[in-house]
Amino acid sequence: MHTVAVLALDKVVPFDLSTPIEVFTRARLPDGRPAYRVWVCAANPNVDAGLFTLRAPRGLDALAEADTIILPGCAELSDIPEDVLSALRSAAAAGTRIASICSGTFILAATGLLDGLRATTHWAAAPHLAARHPAIEVDADVLYVDNGQFLTSAGAAAGLDLCLYLVRRDHGSAVAADAARLAVMPLEREGGQAQFIVHDQPPTPRGSVLEPVLRWMEDNCAKDLTLADIAAKAGMSTRSLNRHFREQSGTTPLQWLHRARIRKAQHLFESTDHSVDRIARQVGFTSTTAFRERFRRVVGTNPNSYRAAFRASSATSSAVVG
Repeated sequence: MHTVAVLALDKVVPFDLSTPIEVFTRARLPDGRPAYRVWVCAANPNVDAGLFTLRAPRGLDALAEADTIILPGCAELSDIPEDVLSALRSAAAAGTRIASICSGTFILAATGLLDGLRATTHWAAAPHLAARHPAIEVDADVLYVDNGQFLTSAGAAAGLDLCLYLVRRDHGSAVAADAARLAVMPLEREGGQAQFIVHDQPPTPRGSVLEPVLRWMEDNCAKDLTLADIAAKAGMSTRSLNRHFREQSGTTPLQWLHRARIRKAQHLFESTDHSVDRIARQVGFTSTTAFRERFRRVVGTNPNSYRAAFRASSATSSAVVG
């Protein structure tokens, strides 16, 4: 039987820990037999899980017997014990599959096993992962990355996506679909974690010459603004405007304007039942097609999928048109 070892380190995130336990213990083969044997392992028997302490029945030596090792995320990740890293490297050398959930990617990255590979983690932690491990190609837009022996997933619910993917890889779609139904999850979700990212505008120093024009652009983003309009409002030439934008915000005036429009569109999809065509016009796009393309490029999914994921439920909401 395929053995899955879930490694619990101090400050383990309980959700990340429970996700593989639930998915793999509930997975059943067509004849009803369990598809996996699941162990919880730790460097020390008593693990600090924040609001509670858990007792792990197995130690690090069990990792050598596992077919798959799952690394849940931790709320705090400073120095990972060397015996943990050594045990993971040894398991990898023996061919064991290792997968991480959320910030668990930092544990896997610390072993060096992800160097030269593509990986993901929670979008908010992705810049820190890239800075700490420059040899890794960090992709913050996806739910999970499969490198064969090593797999990584994004935050929270993406751990469910990864575990269901592993079940499908091991035992086929029928077994995975049953596991997905038990978890009340779709077997595959559209898009990636880009749709969850808070797309802040590039920071502009307080008191900079651009601050007043940026506020004006955000207030008037629904209008058909041209580069010349923005330059006139700023009281400078288009060439000077572009230079100031590059220096102070790291982007161009029109790129900044498009991002402001998409942010406003996201708010409208979350808070209204307006059609896609209407919202496109409300945020300054004359072409719905161009709006859809820009929205997908920035957010990582299409407008209707975004609305389905983030629209606040309302007993009085009407049907969505678009």
